[in-house]
Amino acid sequence: MSCWMPGCPALSMCRGLAALPIACLERAKDLKTRLGILIHKPELGHKTGSSSKLQLGSRRRDSSREVLEWRESFDQLLKSKSGVNAFHTFLKTEFSEENLDFWLACEDFKKTRSKTKLASKANRIFEEFVQSEAPREVNIDHETREITRKNLSGATSACFNEAQAKTRTLMEKDSYPRFLKSASYQDMSRQAAGRGSSKRSHT
Repeated sequence: MSCWMPGCPALSMCRGLAALPIACLERAKDLKTRLGILIHKPELGHKTGSSSKLQLGSRRRDSSREVLEWRESFDQLLKSKSGVNAFHTFLKTEFSEENLDFWLACEDFKKTRSKTKLASKANRIFEEFVQSEAPREVNIDHETREITRKNLSGATSACFNEAQAKTRTLMEKDSYPRFLKSASYQDMSRQAAGRGSSKRSHT
């Protein structure tokens, strides 16, 4: 149907159709988004299947055992990634997390193989944690501080050993016992013990 006359209804219809593709595109985008959500829903449902639930249950049992092992020794706590995270959170409440951060930095430092990187890392750790008035100065005696300073002149993977050992002892004797008595750890250990007893009652 065509029309050349002004005011013809067909002409108005043609003008309306000219705007249609833009509206269609908008609708198509909206439908695509909705379809995408619907398509992904079965995958989400699949992830919460029986095998995933078994794996989750296994992880919970492992983590429960881990939490209870933290009270056996300070070493057990430091061996556990989640234990280190929980201890770090506790130290933040006492404003002494720099001790653990320094210990972790030293552990990472010992793994460095490049001599160039060893020297630059050593200086960075010393400036951040060890030197007097350092931004995150750890609580070590003057003698240990000076020994560590001298070690920097020929940096080796062992140059922080003494300072790290002193910091570790401080945490083990001072912060660690308080962590075990803290409300946060007591709550975690109760939950862990509860999960353990629940597991035994079902076997």
